[in-house]
Amino acid sequence: MEHIAVIGAGTMGNGIAHTFAQSGFKVNLIDINQSALNKGLQTITTNLDRMVAKEKITSQKKEDTLKNISTYTHLDTGVKGVNLVVEAATEHLDLKLKIFKELDAFCETGVILATNTSSISITQIAAATSRPEIVIGMHFMNPVPIMKLVEIIRGYNTSDAVTQSIMTLSKQLGKVPVEVNDYPGFVANRILMPMINESIETLYNGVAGVEEIDTVMKLGMAHPMGPLQLADFIGLDVCLSILHVMYDGFKNPKYAPCPLLVNMVRAGKLGVKSGEGFYNYSESKKAEKIAAQFLK
Repeated sequence: MEHIAVIGAGTMGNGIAHTFAQSGFKVNLIDINQSALNKGLQTITTNLDRMVAKEKITSQKKEDTLKNISTYTHLDTGVKGVNLVVEAATEHLDLKLKIFKELDAFCETGVILATNTSSISITQIAAATSRPEIVIGMHFMNPVPIMKLVEIIRGYNTSDAVTQSIMTLSKQLGKVPVEVNDYPGFVANRILMPMINESIETLYNGVAGVEEIDTVMKLGMAHPMGPLQLADFIGLDVCLSILHVMYDGFKNPKYAPCPLLVNMVRAGKLGVKSGEGFYNYSESKKAEKIAAQFLK
C-alpha cells in the first residue's frame, strides 16, 4: 500500500492523514467542505511546526509530509488509484452507511475499506457494500500523531488476509495495533465510557466536585488526565453518542448515559471544542494548556 484516501478533515481525519503522510504514504484528504480541508491542513502544519520546534522531525521532513497530502472535495475523484480508504467522518451510522455504499461503487476491486469508528458495528457498515470481507475497523486514538494504539476491529466477514495486512500497515506507521472483535464499544470505549459515565454520575449525585473527582483518578489511579477532563477533550457529544450505541447494542442499563451528560449536550456544553464542558476553556487559552499537558 502506497496511496491512501482519508475521508473527513476534522480532528481524527487530519490526524490520520498527517500520520500516513509523515510515514511516506501519498494521501488524498477528502471532505465535502473546502474550508474544512483548509482548516485540516492548517492543523497538520501547526502540529508539524511543533514537532520541528521540539526537534522530533526536520524542516525537510515537514515539507515532505505536506507534499504527500492532496485535497479533494469529491469522493469519486478522491478515491481514484488508492489502495486503502480510511473513513473518519462524523460518528453517525446513517452517514457512514451512505459513505460506504458510495465507496463500494467508486473504489476499484480489492481496495480495502476501513472505518475509524469508535463504537459502530463494522459488520453493519460492511453490509452496505458488496465486499464485506475487505471492510475493517481502524480505530485510531486522539491525538493520532502522538498516540500509539490502533484498535483493529474485524467484522463478521473480514478476512484473515485483510486483518493481517492492516496489522502490518499499522506497524509501518509506528503504531501498536491490537486485534479485537466486533462488539459495541470494542475494547477501548467498552471500558472507558462506563468509567466516564460513572464519573459524571458521581458529580450528578453530589458525591464530589469536578476537580475533586479528577484529582482522585489522577493521583489515586495514575491516570494522566481525569475522566471529566478527558470527556471534555473527547467531546461530550461524542461520549453521549458512543454510550447510545453501547446501550442500544447491549440493552444493559449500565450503559445508559447520565442525565447530566444528556442535558449538557443539549445545552451545547460539549467540552474543549465549544469552550465549555465540565471545565471552562474560554479564558487564557486554557484548552491549549490542557492539551499540551496531555501531549507531554
